[in-house]
Amino acid sequence: MQTPLAAAFDAAMRDLGPFGPQPHLAVAVSGGADSTALALLAHDWTRARNGTILALIVDHGLRPAAAGEAALTAARLRARGIAGQIITLAIPPGSAMQERARIARHHALATAAAAAGAAHLLFGHHAADQAEGLAMRAARGPGGAAGMAGFAARHDIVLLRPLLACTPADLRAHLRQLDVAWIDDPSNADPRFERARVRAHQPATRAAATTAHVATQTEAARYLADHARIDPAGFALLRADHLPPAALAALIRAIGGAVYPPARASIDRLAKALRPATLGGVHIMRAGRLGPGWLLCREPAACAPPAPARPGTLWDGRFQLRHPPPAAETIGALSTHAARCRSRTGLPSAVLRALPAFFRNGAVVAVPHCQPHCQPHCQPGAYDSLLFTPPAPVVAAPFAPAPLPPPDPAAQATHNPAT
Repeated sequence: MQTPLAAAFDAAMRDLGPFGPQPHLAVAVSGGADSTALALLAHDWTRARNGTILALIVDHGLRPAAAGEAALTAARLRARGIAGQIITLAIPPGSAMQERARIARHHALATAAAAAGAAHLLFGHHAADQAEGLAMRAARGPGGAAGMAGFAARHDIVLLRPLLACTPADLRAHLRQLDVAWIDDPSNADPRFERARVRAHQPATRAAATTAHVATQTEAARYLADHARIDPAGFALLRADHLPPAALAALIRAIGGAVYPPARASIDRLAKALRPATLGGVHIMRAGRLGPGWLLCREPAACAPPAPARPGTLWDGRFQLRHPPPAAETIGALSTHAARCRSRTGLPSAVLRALPAFFRNGAVVAVPHCQPHCQPHCQPGAYDSLLFTPPAPVVAAPFAPAPLPPPDPAAQATHNPAT
């Protein structure tokens, strides 16, 4: 007889499907109670349909015990007949460690799922996670989504969250009934981390926060559709001197490659009257040679260090590499090499310095987003070889960013030297 939790999971999967015959799913498993319960539920669900799952277990390396916990989780799942794969990450030290680790983890999971032939990747986020996320976004300010969606397409794979209607108590009760142990991550109760603080002081107004976020996201989407253009090179042009705070927060989050926008107070001050500033790893300046309005571009100093030029590499949290040039060894910011490109393109140096470029032995091999007339120095490639894919959508409501039009020659003659 099907348990209430299994019935709820089955109903969620029906809403998230279809999956076709003999579904093959990938499941992100941290070893905690929520993801372990998800793996067991997904295993039973696919087995009833002659399908299979693959548990993807990430060893993030952030704690000394992480490797042992990953191995223990794999063994526990194997004992239940579930195949597992351990993914080992190497997160360099520095600021925003938790955010960088989250981005790297999601990218590694999506890449491994696709490599295993799974079109769907399941995550164990539940009702309490949804409420905590809303509280965190409400405290941070405008620009966050109204809440986690059960279905999302990222990095050529479909992300599913079939447990959003389930409580953590139900998931733990399910594991106890099956006599399956789990691992409690001590960071979940560490007050240094925002989610742990929110969990300890859950606000009672999350329903109102949800309604407010829906309204602000809809307003942001409409405003950006009318006033903003986002270029595939990862910068934006804004034809306005002020805008809704949620719209500015969404732009800064996307251009900076961040999951969350900057603090509410900083966004509110700038949104009332735009001025030259740097916020969230994003330069805000007059558009200059690109025409009227404001330019938002990545701060070169905030760009990620060079990364191996391999298919699937996610550089700077914003650009996904598909087809690197044959001679390329690394991908990184164009940086000081931008000087030779400025006279040959319509892009200001502030944009050029942060463009993704391919290198070999320290020399530029290609700059995919340079203008065609920059050849032969940059050997530009097709845009689809390197896709601008920020970790979060610009806004939750529908909004289709479009490339900027070619620069106005008249505007170039009187451009702002600062750009």
